[in-house]
Amino acid sequence: MDKLPKLWVACVPLALLVALIACVVAVFGDESLTGASQVALLVATAVCVTIGLFCKYISWDDFEKAVADKVANISSAIIILLLIGALGGAWMVSGVVPMLIYYGLEILHPSWFLVSACLICAVVSLMTGSSWTTIATIGVALIGIGQALGFSEGWVAGAIISGAYFGDKISPLSDTTVLAASSAGTPLFTHIRYMMYTTVPTFTITLLIFAAMGFVQNGAGHSDIESVRNALANTFNLSPWLFLVPLLTVCMIARRMPSLVVLFLACLLACFAAVVAQDNLLEQIAGDECQGVAQRFRGVMVSVYGSTSLDTGIPSLNDLVATRGMSGMMSTIWLILCATIFGAAMTATRMIDSIMKAILLLVRNTVSLVASTAFVGFFLNVVCADQYLSIVLTSSMFQSTYQNRGYEACLLSRTTEDSATVTSVLIPWNTCGMTQSSVLGVSTIAYLPYCFFNYLSPITTVVIASLGYKIRRLVQK
Repeated sequence: MDKLPKLWVACVPLALLVALIACVVAVFGDESLTGASQVALLVATAVCVTIGLFCKYISWDDFEKAVADKVANISSAIIILLLIGALGGAWMVSGVVPMLIYYGLEILHPSWFLVSACLICAVVSLMTGSSWTTIATIGVALIGIGQALGFSEGWVAGAIISGAYFGDKISPLSDTTVLAASSAGTPLFTHIRYMMYTTVPTFTITLLIFAAMGFVQNGAGHSDIESVRNALANTFNLSPWLFLVPLLTVCMIARRMPSLVVLFLACLLACFAAVVAQDNLLEQIAGDECQGVAQRFRGVMVSVYGSTSLDTGIPSLNDLVATRGMSGMMSTIWLILCATIFGAAMTATRMIDSIMKAILLLVRNTVSLVASTAFVGFFLNVVCADQYLSIVLTSSMFQSTYQNRGYEACLLSRTTEDSATVTSVLIPWNTCGMTQSSVLGVSTIAYLPYCFFNYLSPITTVVIASLGYKIRRLVQK
């Protein structure tokens, strides 16, 4: 089954998927990820496999094995998603997120909010090495603050994601940074230093945009901040002791504990805080079906796995403090599984290889090589729907080309990070796009135009290459 599909054949499932997704978004809008997109992915998968079987590019056993391997690779991501859902519910009901919003509204000035949110997420992500953890904790609180200040949720989410992915991209603790460096054969800190030539200018431009828009939007429809703070204080017991939960979480992250462990323990801490500080809310969530300890236990469990709805007296604030728990992640997990199956089909039938071979024929010089690498990183995020797979495949496909043309491996690793790592969150059916959309409660389409750092990064890396600035070549022996 080593037959390579023709280019036009390889493009059929991809073109069908793009057309179906466009129709789904046009018809379903914000509800496109609740089922219709999954069906589109499965239809495109069916077409891909049918072509593969009919043209003998693949056997059914090969397809099943490819799916099994790909699903096994995302098993940890699925567990993380469930824990993030549990964490979101526990941190909200325990009062941790409302407390951060309460004090954040007092500290953060509206004019500087967007740029501050971006910088805060950048620092936290740099220290933790995880954009996912940053967005699931401080990002959720910043979304609440931004909405209370009257900013569009798309702008706030864009600032949060831009900062989080900047920190993740240059952190030596980041798994994607380590993966990009190792896949290309670049020493980690050489890779990080070389990325500064493209990453710092991109992030500077991003901060300037958010700073400017903060002043433009300042005063445009800001909510009554004091009424929001009063509503939070009346609904939750905002004890300063609640700061211990995020503080201990940061300590666990600083000790470089595994993400699964940190998320699980942070959830347990929040559950304990809810029992101690939010008795009345747990009773409200549990209902009258039981009393006493059983009622609190039921309230905690529902907060972790199910939906909660609290009445603060302000409708818009009610939407903010409502949670979905683990069950709210099921549509995302369903979508991830469908996207993974499509990626497995495209990989197993070698349709991706056929498309990549055609792209490599376009490479003529440094600019076209870097541009092709950046495009492939983005393209694989669209097709494979997985950030890690995109990084590995991009590096493996171009490694020999960079070496044969006399370029140091750090150029490949930097270009891979400038494209595959940061653009994953811009694809609605990619694992990163689906996760951040679910965590922040903002659709990918809504925040995409404002993730300036994420879509300026691949542009910057091509511009720097066209200028010939710091393009490193292998030393001839």
